[in-house]
Amino acid sequence: MHAYRSHTCAQLTAADVGQTVRLSGWIHRKRDHGGVLFVDLRDHYGITQVVADADSPALPVLEAARTESVITIDGIVKARAEGTANANLATGAIEVFARAVTVQSVAQELPLPVAGDAEYPEDIRLRYRFLDLRRERLHANIMLRSQVIASVRQRMIGQGFTEFQTPILTASSPEGARDYLVPSRVHPGKFYALPQAPQMFKQLLMVAGFDRYFQIAPCFRDEDARADRSPGEFYQLDFEMSFVTQEDVFQAIEPVLHGLFEEFADWQGKGRQVSALPFRRIPYLESMLKYGNDKPDLRNPILISDVSEHFTGSGFGRFASIVEAGDVVRAIPAPTTADKSRKFFDDMNAWAQSEGFAGLGYATRKGGEWGGPIAKNHGEEGMAKLAAALDLGPDDGVFFAAGKEAQAAKLAGLARTRVGETLGLIDPNRFEFCWIVDFPMFEYDEDAKKVDFSHNPFSMPQGEMEALETKDPLDILAYQYDIVCNGVELSSGAIRNHRPEIMYKAFEIAGYTQADVDTNFAGMINAFKFGAPPHGGSAPGIDRMVMLLAGEPNIREVVVFPMNQKAEDLMMGAPNFASAKQLRELNLRSTAETKKDIDKAVAPNAG
Repeated sequence: MHAYRSHTCAQLTAADVGQTVRLSGWIHRKRDHGGVLFVDLRDHYGITQVVADADSPALPVLEAARTESVITIDGIVKARAEGTANANLATGAIEVFARAVTVQSVAQELPLPVAGDAEYPEDIRLRYRFLDLRRERLHANIMLRSQVIASVRQRMIGQGFTEFQTPILTASSPEGARDYLVPSRVHPGKFYALPQAPQMFKQLLMVAGFDRYFQIAPCFRDEDARADRSPGEFYQLDFEMSFVTQEDVFQAIEPVLHGLFEEFADWQGKGRQVSALPFRRIPYLESMLKYGNDKPDLRNPILISDVSEHFTGSGFGRFASIVEAGDVVRAIPAPTTADKSRKFFDDMNAWAQSEGFAGLGYATRKGGEWGGPIAKNHGEEGMAKLAAALDLGPDDGVFFAAGKEAQAAKLAGLARTRVGETLGLIDPNRFEFCWIVDFPMFEYDEDAKKVDFSHNPFSMPQGEMEALETKDPLDILAYQYDIVCNGVELSSGAIRNHRPEIMYKAFEIAGYTQADVDTNFAGMINAFKFGAPPHGGSAPGIDRMVMLLAGEPNIREVVVFPMNQKAEDLMMGAPNFASAKQLRELNLRSTAETKKDIDKAVAPNAG
């Protein structure tokens, strides 16, 4: 027999009754039933119930062993007594009567329990991540992640893509976030940068003549954590294609994403639905108006409307003056809220104020009768026209966000989400995808008092050189797009600006000289001067896709060894000070260490 096991802890069935077997794993739970001890033995694959009674020489050893100790059991497979089978376990029809036990490793007292779903503080979970990963939910999430990546690879290859690896040690590039820098030992004073994304390299692969590239790419950005973004590092499905239009990119990647989400839609019996192909295309301006942001959750049926014209000359003076000043009023329907008390509407207003807004106006409606100051002052006829324009039912209330367009849109978008969640309108069993398209190429920077790029400076403007030379920059759209699922932006992408003369002109409009472009983007602009194909791509986030499929609200629940919100690895103690020897080899001196030395020197003289 094998030294440690003849079977895994998920293999044994009623067909194995009578066999002598050997199992190894962790003691998951123990239950003492007065002279009979039941042990749930767990390994990577599952759980098997082990039984020891007074006749078993293993009993005293098992009684003394702590949970999470690693043991090897020799025993005989027996059928469970009638009525005691566990349908939730693959091995639930049998148990193993222990004849001998070997303790492979003794567990100390645990800092957090492995069995059960009890919540524990995040700092404890991250410090003892190796224990946290033994827990059923997290263990399953990480296995899901592995399966998702395997499926993505297979699907991308099936779509004609070839996997390439791009450099990790590279040059700093302005991707929009801070770089992680790596000092060079052999080039004193010089630094490598870890790639924020393989953007330059994947475009250069297209210039090099490779047609369809992909990579499960590690990316590094020195930025703060969010629920849907890990600090430090993350992984993305990076891809690029040559000789393609925007629609070609969509048609190549949509089957990959749709197939992936359909494959795992029923993970753990969740039975979810995936939006049909092709995914919806929503222009940026339409998304900002109807949903209040550029990453809409299409599971929410509420649509925002601009109702500014309804309040021109209105009896409700506050909104009338806002509109007269050139600002806007946005309406957010609150379906079937006749049974809600006034407190529901007041609480929404208080929530808006807690978010930093002036407030959220509202009008209630029950059986067609309007209530609230806005309705009273706007008048019955005005409210009737408003209800018709918004297609409101007789029991539908409405909220209002008013002010400058950007702020009103932001508040309306947040309110739409909160109303949808509060009223239970968002179906948790659907994945709704869409593309946001037609992003503006430029925007006006109020602080710098100049036109600047709004999204991605390397995108091809719609209309190319003619648009740059003849249009108002703020009217130019770009071949830029985002893929969104359930309100989560999976990635941005673009058809690239592959022609140097168009790139120089685009940067000129944003206030940059040709010398600036040649200096900051030398590798790419020089390559384009030797013949570059039209190309484009995107990079959906692996972590975010797994988070959605796992139904987790926080991305750290689907990453094996994540950092905390301060970008600290509590388990490994990173980041940490380098030794004096390491710093000397790198020709560096730490300002933090210098300050510590100064503090020590002056400490005796303090006071």
